[in-house]
Amino acid sequence: MSKISNAITMMELLQSGRKYSIKELSKTLEVSERMVRVYKEELEKAGIYIDTIMGPYGGYVLNQTVRVPVRKFKMTDSKLLDKYIKEESDPQTKEKLIMLQDKIKGVYIGSIQESEELNLKDETLKKYNMLTRAIKERRKVKILYYSYGKGENERVIDPAEMFLFQDGWYVAAFCERKKDIRHFELKRIINYELLEEKYM
Repeated sequence: MSKISNAITMMELLQSGRKYSIKELSKTLEVSERMVRVYKEELEKAGIYIDTIMGPYGGYVLNQTVRVPVRKFKMTDSKLLDKYIKEESDPQTKEKLIMLQDKIKGVYIGSIQESEELNLKDETLKKYNMLTRAIKERRKVKILYYSYGKGENERVIDPAEMFLFQDGWYVAAFCERKKDIRHFELKRIINYELLEEKYM
C-alpha cells in the first residue's frame, strides 16, 4: 500500500481506542518499525495527535475522535470488472463478479449523493483537529464567530475541551472578551487562527 493509505489504515486501527505497540503496527501494515514512526509524524503534521506510552508495555494510543477519510469506489472500478465478467466461463464465478460489480456501483452512487454533506463534515473536521491541537499544546485561538442576533464577532479563546451535543461539535473555552467559559459551536466558527501565544 502507499504511504498515505498505510497512514490512514494505522489511524483506523487506533480509532478503536486500543493501545498498539509499534511492533504490532509494523506487522499489521507489513512495513518497518521506522515507517510506523514516520506515519505517526505525518498524521501529527495534519493535526491528528497520537499519544506515546513509554516502557516495555507501551505503544501508541489515539485519544481523540477523528473522522477517518472514507475510501470510496469510482465508476472506473466497476468498469474494470467488465472484461473479467465477459471472459469468465464458470457461471458461479461470473455471478459473483456481477454481484461485486453491483455493490461497487451502489457504493459509488451513494457517495455521490452524500458528497455535499461530507464537504461540510470535512470543514468541521479541520476545525476539530486544529482545536484539539490547541488544547494539547495549550495555545490560544483567534476565531471569527457567528452569534444568533449579534452577527459576526472576533474572539480570542483558550480551548479546554471538545464535546458532541445533539449531533453538533462544540468547544468549551475561556473567552478572553467575556472573561468566562463559553461554548462555541464549530459550524458557527467562520474563520480561525491558531496563535503562538499559550495560556496557563
